[in-house]
Amino acid sequence: MKKILNDPFDYVDEMLDGLCAAHPETYAQPETRVIARAGGAKQGKVGIVTGGGSGHLPVFTGYVGPGLLDAAAIGDVFASPTVEQMAGAMRHAHGGAGVLRLYGNYGGDVMNFDMAGEMLEMEDIQSTTVLLADDVASAPPNEAEKRRGVAGMVYAFKCAGAKAEAMADLAEVTRVAQKTADACRSIGMALTPCTVPQAGKPTFQIGDDEMEMGMGIHGEPGIWRDKLKPADAIADEMMDRLLTDMPLAKGDRASVMVNSLGATPPEELYIMYRRVKRAIENAGAAIVMPLVGRYATSMEMTGVTITLCKLDDELETLLKAPASCAFWSV
Repeated sequence: MKKILNDPFDYVDEMLDGLCAAHPETYAQPETRVIARAGGAKQGKVGIVTGGGSGHLPVFTGYVGPGLLDAAAIGDVFASPTVEQMAGAMRHAHGGAGVLRLYGNYGGDVMNFDMAGEMLEMEDIQSTTVLLADDVASAPPNEAEKRRGVAGMVYAFKCAGAKAEAMADLAEVTRVAQKTADACRSIGMALTPCTVPQAGKPTFQIGDDEMEMGMGIHGEPGIWRDKLKPADAIADEMMDRLLTDMPLAKGDRASVMVNSLGATPPEELYIMYRRVKRAIENAGAAIVMPLVGRYATSMEMTGVTITLCKLDDELETLLKAPASCAFWSV
């Protein structure tokens, strides 16, 4: 393992200390492993909370801010936060109008957030849940509820966050979050593994001349592994799989995210984007607010995810509404 760290078991806590020290105007850490807005919960506004394992910055922690999330619970690298940490995040997000739990479809997170929600009900804090399940490689369409949540959650954070900032009630914020989640499809590919600091070894093995299509953001097995293909061939297959699952037609609008899993440089993302753009335009659809960069990572994994978010007038307006955090401003 070759990383810039001190004690591997202090990795997450020291990262959170540094995050809050660098951006005190945006982030506060009111309790261990909970990041909340620096100004505290906004009274009368629905709170939006997420949570999950570390190692994915800006997800989950980085998207706390105006027009986005109110709080996040943070676990160890690739590990779920505890029930207590999730309950703490919900308390710090609560401004009297209820709390939306908005996060990815992973077993440990689901179990712990459900328990946290039950705890908060006893404190008279109402909450709802929307799960992101946008990874088309992780289950077929007829089992879509089993799919993993990946970068599509960034779109859900943004649209639900804008609706909450407009002081909509919990039912409306939840509706928009679910609508956005339903409008997202993602797929990833990886060239290298990453190393979890506490484990001290790569999450999987892959040949120097190989790639894996459909791999998950924790190194979950993909669809196939073979020799590395040219960028255009990789982008074409990823877009074919996305557009088969969620077709776009003439007159449709969509936002697209070409996301680095950590080590992939911007130059290679833009090489991919030119081909992604062509596929969307060949379908007759228009691109709205494309995102190219690091939006949901997996430590230092080399790889790319592509996310499509199909828009209507409501979602486009919410996507374009003002928002701010240390990693993304609109």
